[in-house]
Order: sequence, then C-alpha cells, then structure tokens
Amino acid sequence: MVPVEWELKRARKMIGKLDPVIRENRTKIVREEIDVAKLDRQINQNEELLTKNRDEILRLRDDLDSSETHYVYAGRQYTESQVRADLANRFKHYQTLEVTTGKLKKIMDIRRNKLTAARTKVEEMLSAKRQLEVDVENLDARLEMIRVAEASSEFSFDNNKLAQTREVVEDITTRLDVTERMLNTKIELYGRIPLEGDHESLGTITDDVTAYFYGAPITDVALTDRP
Repeated sequence: MVPVEWELKRARKMIGKLDPVIRENRTKIVREEIDVAKLDRQINQNEELLTKNRDEILRLRDDLDSSETHYVYAGRQYTESQVRADLANRFKHYQTLEVTTGKLKKIMDIRRNKLTAARTKVEEMLSAKRQLEVDVENLDARLEMIRVAEASSEFSFDNNKLAQTREVVEDITTRLDVTERMLNTKIELYGRIPLEGDHESLGTITDDVTAYFYGAPITDVALTDRP
C-alpha cells in the first residue's frame, strides 16, 4: 500500500494544479466581459439609431400625407417620388436594423447567462479548492496524532513484574519490621529492675565492703536481716 504521507503529498500537488485552470478560466471570463460590454454598447447605439430613424421615417410619412408637389430638406428641393423612394429605403433599413438589434439582444442574453455561469463555476472551484486545502491539513494533523500515539505505544510496561517487585519489597519491609520489634523487646527485658527473686541471695553493698576490709564474716543472721 502507498504510505499516507505520499498520498497527502499527491493530494497537495493535485490541488496546486487547480490554480492554472482557475487562472485560465478567469482570463476567459475577463475577455468575455469585455466582449459583452462591447456588444452592449453596440446594441445601445443601434437602439439610438432606431429611435432617430423612426422619427425621420414618421416625418417623411407625414410630409407625403400633406400632398405637396415638392419638398425641401436641408435647403434642397425634392419631388414626391424622390421622397417616397427615400422613405421606402429608410423603412427597409430600419426593419433590417431592428431585426439585427433584436438578434444581438438575444445573443447578449445568452452570453451574459454563460458569463454568469462561468463566474459561478470559478467561485465554486475556488471554494472547493480552499475546502480541499483545509481537508488535507486536517488529515495531516490526524496523521501526526497517530504517529504520536504509535510512538507512545512502543513503551511496554509489564504490570505482572511490577506487582511481583512490589510484593518482594513489602515482604522485606515486613521482615525488617519483625526483626526491629524483636530487638526492641529484648532491650526492654534487659533494662528492667527485677521486682521479684531469691531474697537470700541478695545483699547490701555496705555489708560486702565491711566483710572485705575487716574480715567480718557475713553470718546467716546478717543475711537474714538484709533487706
């Protein structure tokens, strides 16, 4: 299996490859915006021209309805036939321009819709790219946590050995406690004043001194009189 680290690197490279695609589509969108703006200006000019032509056509029509023998425009005189021919040409041109302008409007609507869709698509790609970057960072953080957990799991602790060692230490402690208590008991026994015993075997220190220096024997009576 491919290591997760390599897969994360691969994912980052794939995310990075989205940038040229996004830039290319942004460039196309800018160009399309420029073209749509030009088309919009052309349509506006056509509409202004249609309004002007319509006013002129209606003026010529009204003049012909007056049944004049001649007509003067811009200081020049024209016959009725000339005016009628000019009116017919103007009207034909007006109709052609009107149809063309209508088609341009439909084209502009289509291109505007495509432009809006393209903008939305680019924004979606940008949003998806940002989310992918966040997802990869989160996965990287999770991988790091797993590494730490795996590293800590390498330390093995034998609880049985720990319990056995604790028992040995407790046993040693108990044995030392017993030994110390026995020694304290013996010391107490050796240090005590005897309260009972053979009264005849005991004497006073003064009697012993007298007998030693003056040779006076310690009689049985003296012994019996000793306290």
